[in-house]
Amino acid sequence: MPVEITWWGHATCTVEDSGLRVLTDPLFAPRLAHLRRRRGALPPPEAAVADAVLLSHLHADHLHLPSLARIAPGTRVLLPRGARRQVPGLARRLSHLHLIEVVPGDDVRVGDLVVRVVTARHDGRRLPVGPHGPPALGFVVRGEARTYFAGDTGLFDSMADEVGDVDVALLPVGGWGPYLGHGHLDAARAAVALARLAPRSAVPVHYGTYWPIGMDAVRPHEFHTPGEEFVRQAARLAPEVAVHRLGHGESVRPEVTKGEPQ
Repeated sequence: MPVEITWWGHATCTVEDSGLRVLTDPLFAPRLAHLRRRRGALPPPEAAVADAVLLSHLHADHLHLPSLARIAPGTRVLLPRGARRQVPGLARRLSHLHLIEVVPGDDVRVGDLVVRVVTARHDGRRLPVGPHGPPALGFVVRGEARTYFAGDTGLFDSMADEVGDVDVALLPVGGWGPYLGHGHLDAARAAVALARLAPRSAVPVHYGTYWPIGMDAVRPHEFHTPGEEFVRQAARLAPEVAVHRLGHGESVRPEVTKGEPQ
């Protein structure tokens, strides 16, 4: 069965592999605090159908309780260790889900898939709680393919070693505001990460979906252009990688090297 990647917007993707559906950082809201969805229709109900959910960190645009409440009872949800303690109401509002707190180095089996937890470099605590909180995570889904979901992360020296060989990389290339702070990848840095990881295929995510209300005229290129800029930078730094710039709700079946869960 071909591996299929669907991008629903922001960091929300469905990875279909070995007959199973893995959903990343589900966000199905038209508005979140000062952010509104400016591009792409809201994901349809089937976007919430998943055999497992991966939550990269505790920011509200990645761990969104109302969106998670739509996931079917009993679904496994992998999230950073300490999330229950730091996110008010999480355990109560998501009592229908099987919450599994994880740290880098953990392996979790989901049917014929194995999800390996890896490091991300990002301030992933639930604001305004702090100053310390669970670290942000990335994930490698291993089945027919090896798919890396980076979550939110900056570049770091051991990235390629920790992630290992992968077929597909889902890389953040932008954000939801006019400026990207520490611990993020813009299009240029994401292309550097791509060159280091050297997957067969890549899909840019985390851009062109949400934007602060009233800031349409402030650095609009930061909203509209990261996907195109990533394609351009990737062609320069990693020309051997097939980059698939998807529209909201679009899918791709990337070429992969068949792997086996470990």
